Amino acid sequence: MKRKIIRIDEEKCTGCGACIPGCPEGAIQLIDGKARLVGDLYCDGLGACLGTCPEGAITIEEREAEPYSERKVMENIVKQGPNTIRAHLEHLREHGEYDYLREAQAVLREKGVESPPGDENDADSAPPQGPAAHGGCPGMRSMSFSPRGQREEGGTGPQPSQLTHWPIQLHLISPAAPHYRGADLLLAADCTAFARGAFHGEHLKGKALAIACPKLDEGQEIYLEKLKALIDEARINSLTVMIMQVPCCRGLLRLAQAAAEQAERKVPITCQVVGIDGGVTTLPD
Repeated sequence: MKRKIIRIDEEKCTGCGACIPGCPEGAIQLIDGKARLVGDLYCDGLGACLGTCPEGAITIEEREAEPYSERKVMENIVKQGPNTIRAHLEHLREHGEYDYLREAQAVLREKGVESPPGDENDADSAPPQGPAAHGGCPGMRSMSFSPRGQREEGGTGPQPSQLTHWPIQLHLISPAAPHYRGADLLLAADCTAFARGAFHGEHLKGKALAIACPKLDEGQEIYLEKLKALIDEARINSLTVMIMQVPCCRGLLRLAQAAAEQAERKVPITCQVVGIDGGVTTLPD
């Protein structure tokens, strides 16, 4: 079958092993000094390992591959103990893979293995919220929180943050996270918040956020799929794309427009362009 699966660039790989902990499924091993995909059926193609490689040697491709087997993965994961089990279940839940999650929990019951403490939720529950207290990489745990206060009108104190959730990098976010459901989404190029002093107060306030760099980020086919999922599955209310006034940044707008065209639902898209001097203009529809 043709499906998404990781690809490891052997020339870029230095054999550092940083990707190994990021793959609780056991699809990657170090062999002959290089990271290798040891079996298609162990790779779910969701890309938990993408952000772990310092050399950018891991990407996602679509090719003919043996179907992923959650049962085979769980047989391998159970041997690794409760922390690995917990990380894998959260990984599935964050990506909205509830069919796989139900299958994983069924395997645990068959083997008489209890779900780790703090992960007793059934497969139809919402993704876990709050600080990363359940193991795995803390930076990838989905959480919601309130903005850090409000500055009174005319006040001279520091500008309060309007961020209400984490993570925000497009590779790391989960479209299934509750803070994206029905939200007005701000998709911002990485540099915009540094160039635009009023970013939090004028642009982020009241919106959910995702950030990306259309020039430097790899695996942008994943971005396309995530944006489509945000439109069709999270059912976002609107999409504002904020880019810098440099040619390469237009790629982010094109990516958003492609996702909107391919999505089943239709959402209004607005594009705001930030100049390197901090000014901002809105492009016509």
